[in-house]
Amino acid sequence: MQFNKVQIAAVDTAQLKVLTDAEIRALLKRTKNGDRAAREELIKGNLRLVLSVVQRFSARSENADDLFQVGCIGLIKAVDNFDIALNVRFSTYAVPMIIGEVRRYLRDNNSLRVSRSMRDLAYHAMNTREALANRLNRDPTPDEIAKEMGVSRRQVIIAMEAVMEPLSLYEPINSENGEALYVVDQLGSCNDEGNWIDEICFREAVGRLPVREKQILRRRFLEGRTQVEVAKEIGISQAQVSRLEKNAIRKIKGE
Repeated sequence: MQFNKVQIAAVDTAQLKVLTDAEIRALLKRTKNGDRAAREELIKGNLRLVLSVVQRFSARSENADDLFQVGCIGLIKAVDNFDIALNVRFSTYAVPMIIGEVRRYLRDNNSLRVSRSMRDLAYHAMNTREALANRLNRDPTPDEIAKEMGVSRRQVIIAMEAVMEPLSLYEPINSENGEALYVVDQLGSCNDEGNWIDEICFREAVGRLPVREKQILRRRFLEGRTQVEVAKEIGISQAQVSRLEKNAIRKIKGE
């Protein structure tokens, strides 16, 4: 199913109803009072919101119908868990919920293979995190999650990272005033995004240098020492410093 079609998951997207903020607020109040018809109308009235989120994942090879249905689960969770006392728009709360549900689906269906025991530990940790968040009214720390589970902090972090899907720099993470916010938007404010990408590559390249070469580069370019001064400090000749310095720079440029 293609995203530019009006039919998706057996729903004619061209006929989807769009609710106003006032209508959404009124339906939320009725839903919280147990009105099932209001709940259904609220869900149907926000299917376009699900569609807008799913379209952001169009670069992936996943079936559009599947992603739309998974997104609807996120919408339903948002409807059931939204606090009408909050002074925020429903869409502001719902979009991250929908994105989270889609990302969870993609993570569970990715091609990376993780051992069953590691996956079970990760899901236990995620369930524990959610339970603690509800109890503490805030996100729990890894230490709190580990203590609740009776395992080490390291085990919790490794398990949760093992089932986490690698993120694209252009993965949507939130929406504000109808504008998508992507991972790349959170990584820096440089006008040229290549600047911080180059910096990451540079740091990784330097990190792989032998200890002596890193020492020479630090003294030469961070501390402003001359080759003669560096040679005296580390006990080698100036010619050796020059050779090691050039070798280190050549390695960095090569990478």
